[in-house]
Amino acid sequence: MLTDDADIAAWQNEGLPADRMSTENATILTNCERWPLMVDPQLQGIKWIKTKYGEDLRVIRIGQKGYLDTMERALAAGEVVLIENLEESVDPVLGALLGRETIKKGRYIKIGDKECEYNPSFHLILHTKLANPHYQPEMQAQCTLINFTVTRDGLEDQLLAAVVSMERPDLEELKSDLTKQQNGFKITLKTLEDNLLSRLSSASGNFLGDTALVENLETTKQTAAEIEEKVQESKVTETKINEAREHYRPAAARASLLYFIMNDLNTIHPMYQFSLKAFSVVFQKAVERASPDESLKERILNLIDSITFSVFQYTTRGLFECDKLTYTAQVTFQILLMNNEINMVELDFLLRYPAQPGVTSPVEFLSNHSWGGIKSLSSMEQFRNLDRDIEGSAKRWKKFVESECPEKEKFPQEWKSKSALQRLCMLRAIRPDRMTYAVRDFVEEKLGSKYVVGRSLDFATSFEESGPATPMFFILSPGVDPLKDVEKQGKKLGYTFNNRNFHNVSLGQGQEVVAEEALDMAAKEGHWVILQNIHLVAKWLSSLEKKLEQHSEGSHQEFRIFISAEPAPSPDGHIIPQGILENSIKITNEPPTGMHANLHKALDNFNQDTLEMCARENEFKSILFALCYFHAVVAERRKFGPQGWNRSYPFNTGDLTISVNVLYNYLEANSKVPYDDLRYLFGEIMYGGHITDDWDRRLCKTYLEEFIKPEMLEGELFLAPGFPLPGNMDYNGYHQYIDNALPAESPYLYGLHPNAEIGFLTQTSEKLFRTVLEMQPHDSNVGEGGGATREEKVKTLLDEISEKLTDEFNILELMAKVQERTPYIVVAFQECERMNILTSEIKRSLKELDLGLKGELTMTSDMENLQNAIFLDTVPESWTRRAYPSMAGLAGWFADLLSRIKELETWTGDFVLPSVVWLAGFFNPQSFLTAIMQSMARKNEWPLDKMTLQCDVTKRNREDLSSPPREGAYVHGLFMEGARWDMQTGMMTDARLKDLTPAMPVIFIKAIPADKQDPRSMYPCPVYKTRQRGPTYVWTFNLKTKENPSKWVLAGVALLLQI
Repeated sequence: MLTDDADIAAWQNEGLPADRMSTENATILTNCERWPLMVDPQLQGIKWIKTKYGEDLRVIRIGQKGYLDTMERALAAGEVVLIENLEESVDPVLGALLGRETIKKGRYIKIGDKECEYNPSFHLILHTKLANPHYQPEMQAQCTLINFTVTRDGLEDQLLAAVVSMERPDLEELKSDLTKQQNGFKITLKTLEDNLLSRLSSASGNFLGDTALVENLETTKQTAAEIEEKVQESKVTETKINEAREHYRPAAARASLLYFIMNDLNTIHPMYQFSLKAFSVVFQKAVERASPDESLKERILNLIDSITFSVFQYTTRGLFECDKLTYTAQVTFQILLMNNEINMVELDFLLRYPAQPGVTSPVEFLSNHSWGGIKSLSSMEQFRNLDRDIEGSAKRWKKFVESECPEKEKFPQEWKSKSALQRLCMLRAIRPDRMTYAVRDFVEEKLGSKYVVGRSLDFATSFEESGPATPMFFILSPGVDPLKDVEKQGKKLGYTFNNRNFHNVSLGQGQEVVAEEALDMAAKEGHWVILQNIHLVAKWLSSLEKKLEQHSEGSHQEFRIFISAEPAPSPDGHIIPQGILENSIKITNEPPTGMHANLHKALDNFNQDTLEMCARENEFKSILFALCYFHAVVAERRKFGPQGWNRSYPFNTGDLTISVNVLYNYLEANSKVPYDDLRYLFGEIMYGGHITDDWDRRLCKTYLEEFIKPEMLEGELFLAPGFPLPGNMDYNGYHQYIDNALPAESPYLYGLHPNAEIGFLTQTSEKLFRTVLEMQPHDSNVGEGGGATREEKVKTLLDEISEKLTDEFNILELMAKVQERTPYIVVAFQECERMNILTSEIKRSLKELDLGLKGELTMTSDMENLQNAIFLDTVPESWTRRAYPSMAGLAGWFADLLSRIKELETWTGDFVLPSVVWLAGFFNPQSFLTAIMQSMARKNEWPLDKMTLQCDVTKRNREDLSSPPREGAYVHGLFMEGARWDMQTGMMTDARLKDLTPAMPVIFIKAIPADKQDPRSMYPCPVYKTRQRGPTYVWTFNLKTKENPSKWVLAGVALLLQI
């Protein structure tokens, strides 16, 4: 209707991709009445537009100098203008132009307050690089939105053409000749027909007498017959060509899949940006690198293997260690799904883990949460009777569950013969802490061991791929300097500072000009430029992006750029422009992990001379080694998450070296070793200077009290169980000692309980699966029964939540019931008010989304976020803001919310304090604990500021108590992390293995005057709302302990209100 093959052929010659969607987009763009707005993240559309219009195109960006003047001139002259890289909001000055609001009989248009002459042949094209922009409704009405985003099928067709042109250039040439020939035929036919029609329409009377006309008719008929014959011939040839090309489709399909997985990585971290242009280069090199084979089938397999591994290597060198497994797992799952080798429903279970809530495990070796998973697995056909088998042969299953590495063992009974993915599903329920290892084994089994061996590419290999248009981008980690590699490579190739062809600019205030000059000079002369820490100059980055774009073409072949930047601490703080990131080769360098490597690394900061510099050799060496161990512990303890440190701190080698200098000065100046002063300097100033949390400060202080004390010189100090402080040795002797004496990596080296590692591994695997789930393609319509779409699933959940949600509390009615507003009643009212705010927001947002899904409202980004959150079982952001801290998924969170409402309803029914209060059920538990102090202060007429809470852990459970105490309150619902409470002795004791957060008995809390408190053999235990600790701190409870409280400090013991 709107176009013909001749146009399409011309567009493709101008660089329009050859897939159907691109052709449709181009047709709309050339025919639409309103101005076209191209959504074009891969820049394929803009490339075509620039080639199509060539010199006649005026390219501008909003906000660049003089862009309105260019626009005015183009308006009057009737030229084509392209506005590129639009953001979501457009300068209101252009409002009239976008809406084509002409004045004075269509001859003028207002730009701002200036009337500009309007030439009807003027044409405007808008373009944005944003992948998912949200424009105002009026903008959508004024423009025709055209989505040029590449699709998987579209990219597959483009890559197919590329691979065939490399593998079988003869075929591709034949195909393009055929297309040209057919286009020629069509044009000839069209011309002949038009010619004939015009003659017929102008002929008058008896036109059979018009000889010329009859002859023309004859020629047309003859030509048409000849063309028809040739068309038939070429159709046969075309079918043959297409058949031959189809053989290569699997390779193109695999490459297309890999590109889209790579493209989705920016959801994990905004630093992970990759361009289609860079991907095409990797793809071509992979095709060239694939090993040749006589048989076509084998050659295709070689191609697929080479493409997969090249893309894998290209991507992983720019990923942080913690994200590599996520990416590899996603690649494996998607490849297997594409080949129909795994069941979507099973994968969905593995990623979501929809455990049945509220079940009690019948076997002691599985937790209730694990049993919930087993129950929902058993409802699937392939896992029928799994629950009965585990109960029936509990002994064999117990042995399996408690083995060291269950992922390497065989499952009991006939379950050992299940497929690899089914085994993963079962393991996910029974040993979540081993899942990272199990997924690694799964990848190795499905893709091969080269995908799991953690060898990093050497710098020289990566360097070969760089060029004037491809900078190298180092994503920095604390404690690693990647630029040493650049300098080494430069020396090898003759680029050094002394040769004046190696420029190193460390960015900061005022350095932008220096950097620009260095870039311009280097591009001309072919030098190397290093731009360090570009994250410090946020405002200059867009100029840098433009500069790199300019120099990417026409620069000296030897010109190279190396950029380094730290990643932003949160996605909102990310400032590095996409254009810089996606075209560069990204490389991450991370410090070594594990106590062994860290202790060696700490010692590497010194040498034999350092050890000999102090007159008091013995003391100096002992304290220096203890400091090295302390440094390694505090740096590596981070990996245990909040149980390690409440917040993450950037401890670095500078802290260690300066501490050693301080140690030297103090030992030289004092006759006795000033242990207290040293500990204060190290713990409060050098290392403590980073620390912002009081509990972390206590931990740092405790480590130093354990490691640096007079006993260290008597040879009786153990830095960790089985690792005594070494005596007087030389430098190499110490390294040797670490190799020989340091026990294997385990939480004991940090003073933690082995459960800390289980907790940390479980959370790592939870995060892995959550991320892979978020990266699943949105268009997969496979639901639970293989039928429900994304929208249907969301609608079901939305209705379920709306239905179960109760009405808001009527505060005025409740107030009428109360005679005296005691501290407890004030707390109840505050809680009801907060609950009302939360439930009304839930109702409002769900109602809005419901209308959006029905199509009665335009979908906004808030509604989209809500829909995604419901689908992914996470708590929507607008609800979290009005709620209490929680780490649960949406299903668990909502069940918990209903329990909280029920608890409040019971309490406000008669305003009698419940016999046992569920402390975790409050938005603000502090207010309740304060209310206990207030009511007892009023009763006994004590001054409130001189009181404190005393908590006695009872030997009873919630069910055993039927009435509240005379003063104070009974509370329940607390859990201990890092240790457990021994009911028999009434003391803290070591946790049981694999029981991470044992529940506490009921605690009796009452207020006492502060001076009556007995601090002896007590551990001041922090109470937090969730496992996240840090900002969720509530109070400090003093708990009885027989052992030294420092043991519990190092073990990171805390009470949690929810797990």
